[in-house]
Amino acid sequence: MNSTNRTVVVTGIGATTPLGGDSASTWEGLLAGRSGVKPLEGERFADLPVRIAAVAAVDPEDVLPRPLARKLDRSAQFALIAAREAWADAGFTGKAGEDTTVAPERLGSVIASGIGGVQTLLDQYDVLKDKGARRVSPHTVPMLMPNSPSANVGLEVNAQAGVHTPVSACASGAEAIGYAVEMIRTGRADVVVAGGTEAAIHPLPVAAFANMMAMSKNNEEPEKASRPYDKKRDGFVLGEGAGVVVLESAEHAARRGARVYCEVLGQGLSADSHHIAQPEPTGRGIAAAMQNLLECSDLKAAEIVHLNAHATSTPQGDLAEVKALRKVLGEDLDHVAISATKSMTGHLLGGAGGIETVATVLALHHRTAPPTINVDELDDEIDADIVRGEPRKLPEGTIAAVNNSFGFGGHNVVLAFRTI
Repeated sequence: MNSTNRTVVVTGIGATTPLGGDSASTWEGLLAGRSGVKPLEGERFADLPVRIAAVAAVDPEDVLPRPLARKLDRSAQFALIAAREAWADAGFTGKAGEDTTVAPERLGSVIASGIGGVQTLLDQYDVLKDKGARRVSPHTVPMLMPNSPSANVGLEVNAQAGVHTPVSACASGAEAIGYAVEMIRTGRADVVVAGGTEAAIHPLPVAAFANMMAMSKNNEEPEKASRPYDKKRDGFVLGEGAGVVVLESAEHAARRGARVYCEVLGQGLSADSHHIAQPEPTGRGIAAAMQNLLECSDLKAAEIVHLNAHATSTPQGDLAEVKALRKVLGEDLDHVAISATKSMTGHLLGGAGGIETVATVLALHHRTAPPTINVDELDDEIDADIVRGEPRKLPEGTIAAVNNSFGFGGHNVVLAFRTI
């Protein structure tokens, strides 16, 4: 098919997060300002400097059949659960081909993970050390592959247009959604299941992040540990789960009479080229990604009324993001209601862009911005309108929202959505 520039829309959403086992309960938790951060239980976490995390509200092994769950890393389990919800929410009644409204060769899967099957890798290494080579699971390699979530979702829905896994640390989920948009716009697919997943709550990643001084050590008050923009913020809180959307060309969605949440306007991309882990302090790269979005779409700064910020609760990162927004949007930033949902979900790393896209889509759909919790004393340098305390109604008419995701390595991804 020749290249096109087709309109892309969101027709399905799915999630499993620290706030709930589906998108509805997650959204309810966000509006209620409920924290999903809890103490980590078990002896293996007892001696760590960080003993808190945002664990999934519903264990995936309680949802999936045991024979299937034991062949999937936890990251792929989350992805499959969220994808199944999104697929059904989009109105599909079976996998492509069985549901004749979508052809397998016109369907793609793009599910990202920043780390992949790290729990499988570490747990099976323990098996090798303690019990010997013969006890290592034959499913280990397919489980630990970073592309395992996308591949398993692709198998689930019979996606044959392409199955992809962009890996860009904490920007991975957002980059997956942007990649999916391009698959549809260029005519390679009519429908793509896209998002991000992560399951890295294991002693080694927790200890490593803690020793980088990247994580909050507020073990005494877990629910208050993730506090973007607050003067006392001291690092992020690790979370787990997945967020998935079904993207579709507007023409294809109309042909099958699908319900449409919103339009996807596009993505902006850049790289900091500054440091492997530290944010560029002036926000130069973030500003470039935002500018790229505006230049490559018909989005106008005046249309943006809501932004789901990356805002991990690190001293440098939160400030750099706001500086970038002010640089690009100028006075238009004053009418942007900013939500930092990581204050409730923790930071899902490669899954963050997925669940925060779901939150952004729902914010537009319900015209409501979720609150940011734990902002007791707003940092004096945060020159922006942070939604605090209570959800905020968004304006009527045609409005747009943005979701920011940034990752180690200097990856910057900005996604934009608009009501229809």
